[in-house]
Amino acid sequence: MGPCVRGTGADGSILHGLVVYRPETAIVVPWTSRQFWAGARRSVPLNVWLLGLTSLLTDVSSEMVVSVLPAYVVLGLHLSPLTYGALDGLYSGATILTRWMGGAVADMRGRYKGVALAGYGLSALCRAGLVLVGASPVAIAGVIAADRVGKGLRTAPRDALISLSAPAETLAHAFGVHRALDATGALLGPLVAVWLLRAIPGAYDVVFVTSFAIALVGVGVLATLVRNVRGAPGQGGLRPSLVASLALLGRGDVGRIVAASGMLGLVTASDGLIYVALQAGLQYPIHWLPLLYAGTSASFLLLSVPVGIIADRLGRTRVFILGHVALLLVYALLLAPRGGMALPLLAVALLGAYYAATDGVLMALASTVVPAVQRGSGLALVATATSLGRMGAAIGFGFVWTMWSRELAVGSFALALIGSLALAGRLLHALRPDGGSL
Repeated sequence: MGPCVRGTGADGSILHGLVVYRPETAIVVPWTSRQFWAGARRSVPLNVWLLGLTSLLTDVSSEMVVSVLPAYVVLGLHLSPLTYGALDGLYSGATILTRWMGGAVADMRGRYKGVALAGYGLSALCRAGLVLVGASPVAIAGVIAADRVGKGLRTAPRDALISLSAPAETLAHAFGVHRALDATGALLGPLVAVWLLRAIPGAYDVVFVTSFAIALVGVGVLATLVRNVRGAPGQGGLRPSLVASLALLGRGDVGRIVAASGMLGLVTASDGLIYVALQAGLQYPIHWLPLLYAGTSASFLLLSVPVGIIADRLGRTRVFILGHVALLLVYALLLAPRGGMALPLLAVALLGAYYAATDGVLMALASTVVPAVQRGSGLALVATATSLGRMGAAIGFGFVWTMWSRELAVGSFALALIGSLALAGRLLHALRPDGGSL
């Protein structure tokens, strides 16, 4: 490690960089060490990088569609904002129905790659479907629902492949690398769509066809380069099944993580509501909203890998809880008086930090307590609890805002988050040491 400070303290200690050596003890700040980061870079297997590349390409494809869908539905097809609202709700909630099923089927067959490939392939076909269905709201809803079925099928098997491919001691780092590549795609997708529409105004079909082509490349990477990994046989001859996957909830460690993730999801306002609340408080132009999505993705991209590495070293539970503290600070900013452009910039940076410290870290934490042979269904249960909680949060936040005020919605969620953090901390603190909570 290269020194930044070197010498002898008044108490006889030796100062070297940020490491303080005393005769009786040593205090080390590990992430200041070059060896720390060099070892971290070597600890992510090729399979994880390839899964990340698949997600990057898929997210470029999907975010191209998501970013133009409001304009396409309301301005291009002249449908009502209410219709778009219904489609957006379907887009957000349909994965809940298929996450658990995808994970459980992958566990039973031991074919995580195959189930994930089916999900990615279905979503890719849906990009072309938007070109074919025309202006029918029902047909568009059907295509969107099929796309979300594909996402639900692929998520748990993909995360299981990541957890089974990486060493247990670097799981958060592996998930951080994957999420960083995923966030790169989420950042690039809207930019590609904007570039296409600027080059050919109103050519939504060009956006959808290009999105389909990019998605096919992602499917090709998964099909030809990613290898399937099976979990080790369960203790006592455990055989994966739908019933056995639900029985995971009866395990104390898994049940605690599911309960904590669902409870915290219930007090997590959606990104869109946070951005609209920022706009309502600061009164900046509404067309700036897409920049907030891009800013959050950029923050997530920059922080995912270093936060994952630190979580592996300092404790995944600690980092997961600290991530929600970042969300609490976002709520505080929503209640702050007008602060110019600095306020939304800080808010999106903190929101990206929240995702970096929770999304992949939660999957890494759950991976250490779910048996390898049931990894897909176990991670699906955690993700489903989180999604259900966040869906309830979106409805609750919007209801309080509509019936009373934005300030009451933000304030009540902030107070509820403080209480939920205290309860979640107690639940997760009880995990056994090999659950990565220390």
